Formats: sequence, structure tokens, C-alpha cells
Amino acid sequence: MFVQSFALLLVLVALSLPIGAVLLIVGLVMGWLHSPMPLYIAGSEIFWKVANEFTLTTIPLFVLLGELLLRAGVAERMYAATALWLNRLPGGLLHANIAASTLFSATSGSSVATAATIGTVALPEIERRGYNERLFLGSLAAGGTLGILIPPSIHLILYGMMTQSSIPQLYSAAMLPGLLLALIFSGIVALICILRPDMGGQRIQATWRQRIESLPSILPVIGLFVVVVGSIYAGIATPTEAASLGLLFALVLAAFYGRLSVRMLNEAFMATMRTTAMIMLIVMVSYFLNFVLSFLGIPQALTRFVAELGLSPTGTMILIVVFFVALGCFLESLSMLVTMTPLVAPIVIGLGYDPVWFGVLLTILLEVALITPPVGINLYVVQAIRKRGGMGDVIIGSLPFVAAMFILIGLLIAFPQIALWLPSLSN
Repeated sequence: MFVQSFALLLVLVALSLPIGAVLLIVGLVMGWLHSPMPLYIAGSEIFWKVANEFTLTTIPLFVLLGELLLRAGVAERMYAATALWLNRLPGGLLHANIAASTLFSATSGSSVATAATIGTVALPEIERRGYNERLFLGSLAAGGTLGILIPPSIHLILYGMMTQSSIPQLYSAAMLPGLLLALIFSGIVALICILRPDMGGQRIQATWRQRIESLPSILPVIGLFVVVVGSIYAGIATPTEAASLGLLFALVLAAFYGRLSVRMLNEAFMATMRTTAMIMLIVMVSYFLNFVLSFLGIPQALTRFVAELGLSPTGTMILIVVFFVALGCFLESLSMLVTMTPLVAPIVIGLGYDPVWFGVLLTILLEVALITPPVGINLYVVQAIRKRGGMGDVIIGSLPFVAAMFILIGLLIAFPQIALWLPSLSN
């Protein structure tokens, strides 16, 4: 049955149906074929329960937060400041792409919002500064993936809700791996530009006075991170309450920069509604699909199958990594998260792995899916902003950064404390 459901899912994805419709159809068909009960009757109750889950309130709040920051001009100021501070590194603005994405990720919780925002600001610099276009595009697509790893991450909230894991612990566990991944990205850029100086573009000239004067452009993002994530770590606010505090801070920033208006708010609200509707549809139908698969005993059968393979825990984890990388070529990251977590998490936890550690590893695997064809959504986001050329340039430019993600995955499997050290300090 698992093979049937997976094959049906791939066929529907290949037909280019919306992923929400795909997951709903798979659930309905599997229930109709293999269950003596009309499982679709339970669908309405499941949809209602998920739609009223209090934790999910954070999703529209964080989405709106990112939309307000985009329209308040925070990203442009932040990007210009990071470019001045990183101008001496081999690759110049390529590092600014990654650093700005890292900073914006600490406020948005969304990889698409991060890639779109930083990409819009940075892309005009390709021709102006003579950068290698493919590598520049790849750095934007890869930097955007940090949005789902560095707190506050919407994906980590959903994972915590599905596995009953502590969201503050997930956030603290993701902090070091997120920063480490950004450093590996920059290290790869520096290595490439040392070997091929012509790919590094024209260096921006900056004095120390200019750098110091640019610091106020970075401080709002740092302040927002302290408000949102700091309030969660300190136990002052729940993730939902922290998102509300961040939203209030973003409104103050928009007013301070003179961008707050009825028109701007209307645009932000409309964009938030579209994004939230898409996310909630995927989450609700995924819960229905998981209910059907659980009723049919597929998770239990999958667990028995993995156990019968006789692999070591490390071997099983490597198999899971390969499976997710392959699946990421066909499914969008959010769909993978809400569909596969109930199936795979029990296996991983049964092997003795920490569910918080696995949440971080899984999120990095979802990052890989964001920049691997043919469904890597960040590839499409960057190409849509570029508005010329072919998708192949973005794909080729992203390949070095996919390698960086595999390096971090290997480090996490070999040294789990990279993710578990910070959570252990709070115990």
C-alpha cells in the first residue's frame, strides 16, 4: 500500500496538480481502495481540529512579519551594511548575499520570503559589479534556505507540533547548525573565488567610517531577533506571543522609516492571506492523509520493514537521508515535512536518536529540497526575480551549496552535540 500511495503521489505531482490537491486525492483514493470504512467522513473533524490548533497561529503572524519588513525597506538597508563589512573577503557581495539572508532568516521564518527579499535587493549588482552570474544566483537561492532553519522557523514549529517536541529546544538546537551552514556557504564561496578570481566580481570600496555609520541599518534586525527568539528562550512568551511581539516591533520599524501606510498594510495583509492559505491547505490535507495511512497500518509496516533490514542506526539514518534527498526532487519542502514526519520520526526515535536532533537534520534535508530540481522552489523564486535566461543557470550555481548541506548533514550525524549542546544548557 505504501508503494501504491507513493506511486500515485508521484504521478499526480508529474501532472502538475497543486500539492494540496495531490495530498487530498491520495488520501481519498487510499481510503476508498483499502478501508472498509468511509474515512473521508473523519476528514471534516481533522480539518477542523488542525485549523483550530493554537500553535499554528504563529504561521500568519510570522508571514505578516516578513511582509512588513520587506515593505519597510529593512532588507535594503541591511544588505548595504553587510556589503560594506564583508567587502574584503574573496567574493565580496556573494558573502553579503549569505550574511543578509542569515540575518533576514532570523526574522522571517520563511525561505521563500528570504530568497525573494534578498534576491530583489541583490540581483541588480550582478552586471554592475561583474560577478559570475551562476554563482551569484546560487548564493541567493542557497542563502534563502536558511529561512527554515534559523529561528524563528515555521517548519520547526510544525515539526514540534507533530512530534510533541519543545519548540524552544528546537529553536536553540537549530541555532548553531544554521550559523555553521552559513559559514560553510561562505567558505565555499571564498574557496571558489580564490581559485577563480574572475568569478568574484569588483570589490566594493569602503572606509571604517562608512562601516561604522552603516551599523544602525543592522541593529533593527538584531533587535527584532532578540524580541522574538529571546523572549521564547527567556520563557517570557510562547512562540505565538513572541510572533505577536515581533509583529508589533515590525510595525514600529515601518513607521520609523516612514513606510507605514494604509496601502502598505493592505498589500502586506493580502500577501499574508495568500501565503497562509497555501500553507494551511497543505497542512490540513497532509494531516488527513496521515490519518488514512495510519488507519491502514502503513507507518507500522514501514517501521517493521526498516527493522528487518538489519542495518545499524547509522546505516538506517543514511538510508533515510538518501530517501529524503530523492523525495525532495519531487515534493515541496513543507509537503515533505507534514507528510513524512509521522512516518519517519517513530523509526528514528525508536533507533535511539533525539527527536530534537532529528528535527534539525530533517530541516536541513528540506533545505536541500528547496534548491534541487525539478521542484526546488527557491530556484523558481530566484529565476522569477531574475526575469531572463534559463533555470539551468540557477541550478548549476546552487550545486556547490548543496554540497555544503551534505557536509553539515555528515557533521550532524557524526557529532550530534552540534545541535544538542545549546538545548542541554537549558536542562
